[in-house]
Amino acid sequence: MTDLKKNKSLRKLNTFGLNVHADWYWEISSPESLMKLAKQEKINTLPQLLLGEGSNILFTEDFKGLVIRPAMKGIQVLEDNGEELLVRVGAAENWDGWVSYASGQGWFGLENLSLIPGSVGSAPVQNIGAYGVELKDRFAWLEAWDLEKQKMVKLDQKACKFSYRNSLFKHEARKRYIITHVCFRLSRTPELVLDYGQIRSAFAEAKGRTPADLRNLIIHIRNSKLPDPERFGNGGSFFKNPVVGRAIFNCLRVEYPNVPNYPDKENRVKVPAAWLIEKAGWKNKRIGNVGTWPTQALVIVNYGGATGREIYDFSEHIKEEVDRKFGISLEREVQVV
Repeated sequence: MTDLKKNKSLRKLNTFGLNVHADWYWEISSPESLMKLAKQEKINTLPQLLLGEGSNILFTEDFKGLVIRPAMKGIQVLEDNGEELLVRVGAAENWDGWVSYASGQGWFGLENLSLIPGSVGSAPVQNIGAYGVELKDRFAWLEAWDLEKQKMVKLDQKACKFSYRNSLFKHEARKRYIITHVCFRLSRTPELVLDYGQIRSAFAEAKGRTPADLRNLIIHIRNSKLPDPERFGNGGSFFKNPVVGRAIFNCLRVEYPNVPNYPDKENRVKVPAAWLIEKAGWKNKRIGNVGTWPTQALVIVNYGGATGREIYDFSEHIKEEVDRKFGISLEREVQVV
């Protein structure tokens, strides 16, 4: 069982840089590896965790079970009619590496999702999104090993149950599927999405014209606001932007007339979590080795030596203060283990 490792360090497999270990670790690189894993009855009775690049996970302790890491790579054009393409990408491909490659090939639609950390296989789990675009907007289907049925399956957008930072894979099927490939529907015709926040004005100011220009702008914005996880461990946006009822929002606007907001479905309103955290007094706040990033309150940072439990406790303080001040409950975007 050369694919199986014991007491595996996960320090380089989580972007918070936490020094935790997994009792067992299995890297899946082929269908044969999946079949081999399926036959390990003793190992399969253990708690299991699927792990990509660890960009959206917070370990509060060592993992007492089996960590499974898909390692499938490759980019393959399945269909190309000259205008639209279907492209199949391995789960282990780095997300921004894939976006960069697609942009360089003149395949458009993913520019707004530039520089998001993580792997391609993890992207559908979170239905990642940024600057007005979500993964589901360019998603065709994914391929996965069904641990329940012990076979490969293909799941389309409806089956994946995508919603805001959510999917089938975060709830009822959280431990059922190992995603091996994701298929994207991209375009050779530029379709710029500029209507989120200040993107349109910033794009005009930068004299942008092409999808490559938009990608460069998104990268510039993210680099100016967010810490480099190689230097300061973090998991990106720690909380989701809460979606509140119109009545709650109207009460909030009485005291804060200029509160930023984005209308959502069913007469509800999305309010930036970063704004709530800042107004609650937690922007650029630090306790010991944990703090919020100076230019982006939504990012909680390990300044060095913090434990997962310290990071979790820090996030709890933020949740409690935002709830006390605004009556709004923040939901973590990162997965706590």
